[in-house]
Amino acid sequence: MAKLVSNIFIPLATVFVFFFSPSLAAVEMNRFFRNLSPASLGLQEEKLSHLQFYIHDILSGPRPTAVRVAEAPVTNTSSTFFGSVVMMDDPLTLGPDPNSKPVGRAQGVYASDSQSEAVLLMAMTFVFTEGKYNGSTLSILGRNKVFDAVREMPIVGGSGAFRFARGYVQAKTYTVDRKTSNAVLEYNVYVFHY
Repeated sequence: MAKLVSNIFIPLATVFVFFFSPSLAAVEMNRFFRNLSPASLGLQEEKLSHLQFYIHDILSGPRPTAVRVAEAPVTNTSSTFFGSVVMMDDPLTLGPDPNSKPVGRAQGVYASDSQSEAVLLMAMTFVFTEGKYNGSTLSILGRNKVFDAVREMPIVGGSGAFRFARGYVQAKTYTVDRKTSNAVLEYNVYVFHY
């Protein structure tokens, strides 16, 4: 009988200590998360930067930079093109002229997500290829009400020089070709970063 009690007691005691010991639970939680100081990641003082550039959204011609990849059965009869999905890899330039100095790409997707007004869901990343931000990215996710003079969308993150980025962008339509729907858009970016 004593051997039977001993065989049951030792495993039960081990289970109790493992699951109910506060110090063991704390050790397990410390493996899951820990608090860090920004300095431990080499982060300096936070800065606010303003970037301005132009996006060239080219839907026609021999080398489009934006192509429709999906549509709903109602898309082509909808006044808002509801349900259309467009993939983009648009050039970013310093000026509105397409031959202006390239500074990066706007890559991602936009989709018509309103049945009653011209609104796009924008999910895109600015990939910078010039200057001190070369190799860095900023990610945007937001609502673009196309016919508003200025559209504001949030910056949801970034990489490289823009790790821990937050802020917003303001988009303005610079020009639109009514025949082709090709557009040049001015973007002003206001971003907090380290």
